[in-house]
Amino acid sequence: MLEANNLVKTFVRNEKHNVKTSFNAVDDISLKVKLGEIVGIIGPNGAGKTTLLRMLGSLMKPTSGSIDITIDDKKLKNETDIKKAIGYLSGNTRLYGRLSTRELLTMAGNLYGMDEIEINRRIAMISKLLKLDSFIDNRIEKLSTGQTQRASISRCIIHNPKLYIFDEPTLGLDIISSNSIVEFMLREKSEGKAVLYSTHYMEEAEKLCDRIIMINKGKIAAEGTVGELKEFGKSNDLREVFSNLVGRGED
Repeated sequence: MLEANNLVKTFVRNEKHNVKTSFNAVDDISLKVKLGEIVGIIGPNGAGKTTLLRMLGSLMKPTSGSIDITIDDKKLKNETDIKKAIGYLSGNTRLYGRLSTRELLTMAGNLYGMDEIEINRRIAMISKLLKLDSFIDNRIEKLSTGQTQRASISRCIIHNPKLYIFDEPTLGLDIISSNSIVEFMLREKSEGKAVLYSTHYMEEAEKLCDRIIMINKGKIAAEGTVGELKEFGKSNDLREVFSNLVGRGED
């Protein structure tokens, strides 16, 4: 399980006349994600989604607050163990274009300390799961956008993590590539994994999520199941609920 309490991330920006001001990109957010659960993060551009996910993925230290990851009733404290427990996909990850997906996965497996037999077993399983067979030995620089995204996700899951943190994994993908990723998230949930991901696609969130957290201006605007959010927002349209809540936060 992942549990975050009172997370704050403060940045400093330059205003006119070189005046520096501070602002909270994430402002006192607390959340929990359990194993066997998919939790969606929804918010407008600039809401703090990516900053939040980077902190939860141990890629960025919070200004204040705490993050605890517990696997098999053991709270992880070592940074290496924490990173092994997480599969993190950033929206701007760059891959080595001259490598094939197979070579990328082999390199990633070596970095995680996996032996050759286990790496090859995981590559075979992932290739089938994400439908990589037709391009797994082609250079990444030659792949389509959807194929590259699937290659990027495969890199995040080679070490069989318990927790996935995905930042807009289906953004800009065609239906086939998007469906492969959605099916993957549902499968991993059924295997008892935890999935936390941000998306701009309301229909996708409604189909996938056990719970949804809506954030705006670095704060949680609302959270709950799809049914609870619709009841709270007095609408059967999740997009309308979101728009009303974000609009309310703008007042």
